Amino acid sequence: MKPVIVIPIFDEAATVARVVEHARAHAPVLVVDDGSRDGGGAVAAAAGAEVLRHGRRLGKAQALLSGIAAARRRGATVVLTLDGDGQHDPAAIPAMLAVAGGAGRALVVGNRLDGRGRLPVARRNAIRVASFFASWLSGTPIADSQSGFRVYPLVLFDEVRTCRGGFVFETEILLAAAAAGFAIEQVSVPALSRGAERSRFRPIRDGAAIATFLAGRTLVRWGREAATLAGGVLAALHPDRLSTRHAAILEAAAASSDSPLGWSLAVGVAVVRRAGLHVRAGWDEARRRGTDRAALATLATPLTLPLLVLAALAGDRVPDLLTPLVDAVYGRPRPESFDLDDVAVGVDVMTESGG
Repeated sequence: MKPVIVIPIFDEAATVARVVEHARAHAPVLVVDDGSRDGGGAVAAAAGAEVLRHGRRLGKAQALLSGIAAARRRGATVVLTLDGDGQHDPAAIPAMLAVAGGAGRALVVGNRLDGRGRLPVARRNAIRVASFFASWLSGTPIADSQSGFRVYPLVLFDEVRTCRGGFVFETEILLAAAAAGFAIEQVSVPALSRGAERSRFRPIRDGAAIATFLAGRTLVRWGREAATLAGGVLAALHPDRLSTRHAAILEAAAASSDSPLGWSLAVGVAVVRRAGLHVRAGWDEARRRGTDRAALATLATPLTLPLLVLAALAGDRVPDLLTPLVDAVYGRPRPESFDLDDVAVGVDVMTESGG
């Protein structure tokens, strides 16, 4: 495994030197300066990074893709990404690379929700809501779908394509990786304070973009869930199955054939019993796919999203009304609750003929 570390920056001269100095102890560092106006690229170069520069700001997704392409040209097999604002701890890089080295076809994500430190409450709740839907859509439990601290195998970019820019890219690539058969491995990492450094993530604009993307994919998934349900109903009504079912019901009632009333009751009991078994089987299947929890979460979203916006705008100035709702409705991903089976999630996976 040959790693290269890619750090996208935009106006992060105050923090990038420290990040580069610590990161380059573990692997070569490429900093992609996405049109900074504060000399951040020069600061990164002085700290020992190789710097690539965009003439104007193109967004985080393009900065990452530029860094990944450059790492490929330098012979890398995996790319570790972290932000230049100091929110990711370079001391966690060896653990991230160790997991990547032993995981094979896997995308490794640094999970800030279970590591040392604590994210601001509003940001933490937004991540938990987004991660719930990312987990359901991908069929893989993902605790921190918004973490930019990751290890990507470069072969991933040979097999999937993405089309979203900005911060949506990191959610889209998770779903695409899972759909292509890559495991999503998670490593608990510290959630560090940025201090006075302002986050480049804009809670309203970027959060809305991620929410819109997930909402679109969720609608597609619900369409497939509906098709799966309809297919089950149609299969149950197939003439061959109806004939078999009727024969079984008549056989169950045969012992009461000497009494019209007894026979009618026996048929009714058999019908109710078989209907109950079918409903139970359907419910168990839906629970196995996490459909019951996803239905509750989807219905709660019209209430949750305004509360997320309010929390982002108000910060600590208002009581935290959202965490109890998130705890109750979205909870934590459980591996057994997001089994996709044949329910597709609608991401693009490149085939040999498709490039």
